[in-house]
Amino acid sequence: MHESKQSGETWIREILDGHESRCMINFRMSKMVFTSLLRVLETRYNLQTSKNISSSEMLGIFLYILGTGAKVSQCRERFQRSGSTISQNFAIVLEKVSRMATDLIAPEDPFFSSIPEQIRNDSRYMPHFKDCIGAIDGTHIAAILPPNEQIPYIGRKCIPTQNVMAVCDFNMCFTFVMAGWEGSAHDTRIFLDAIRDPKYKFPHPPNGKYYLVDSGYPKMKGYLRPYRGQRYHLPDFRRGRLVSGKEEIFNHSHSSLRSVIERTFCVLKEKWAILRDMPSYSFEKQTMIVVATMTIHNFIRKHVGRNDADFMEYEDINWAYENTIDLENTHG
Repeated sequence: MHESKQSGETWIREILDGHESRCMINFRMSKMVFTSLLRVLETRYNLQTSKNISSSEMLGIFLYILGTGAKVSQCRERFQRSGSTISQNFAIVLEKVSRMATDLIAPEDPFFSSIPEQIRNDSRYMPHFKDCIGAIDGTHIAAILPPNEQIPYIGRKCIPTQNVMAVCDFNMCFTFVMAGWEGSAHDTRIFLDAIRDPKYKFPHPPNGKYYLVDSGYPKMKGYLRPYRGQRYHLPDFRRGRLVSGKEEIFNHSHSSLRSVIERTFCVLKEKWAILRDMPSYSFEKQTMIVVATMTIHNFIRKHVGRNDADFMEYEDINWAYENTIDLENTHG
């Protein structure tokens, strides 16, 4: 029964005409970004108003589910729509955002012709890391699967997960993602598949350039690992003795710079509650949702810069050093 006098369309309009904080709470972005995203989806990816529901309400339903983790039953009440209408329109917008991912999850400069400003303007990294173009790591997202399909997805987290490999630049934007691998799959296996199979269109480092990776990745040209057998993670340096020796000094700088991928994962998981409590969609749709959140993450970052509160919390490159949390927790 839908008895509220406030329709979903009316509520969306109230949010967009109201205080900025309401849009951030419900849709995880500013009013300006919501409007810009809607316009891009309409003009470039053919999101269309139907006779029964506007494109703005469709996007509102989609972002509300991603950002708050709301279930269909909660959305029925919030938007005064049937469960089937909620599900159908969520799927429509998910398909449009999945198409947008191809354009948005990619290097800003495919030739990597300039030094990232975060390196160029920091004497800790310049000139030693001037040819670094980003960082690579994996993270786990809980997966909802039938009991008879769970075993391959149960890894070190002891629950079913999908293992997601991502590459990011130093502006905290994702430039490549490979989602949907079983939680038991080793990061190296996923990495090698990504860089070797042309169908994934991995953004390979040009000659002389490289990505930062941790010590679990294979030693390969274009992928710079830390020294093994030495302290590496930033909390270890904070708790222990002063940095000493060229290998520890290198590891400290490497870890500090590579923390951008950890911080980017933190922003992603904090902003999109659905990643912390995935609904029981098909696994294919769960994988699409992960990529969709990364796509909108990039859209927000590129349109708002440093004015989004979630990014502001984690954008300081010293964040990982100043916080004593175990960075391994960001992998889960």
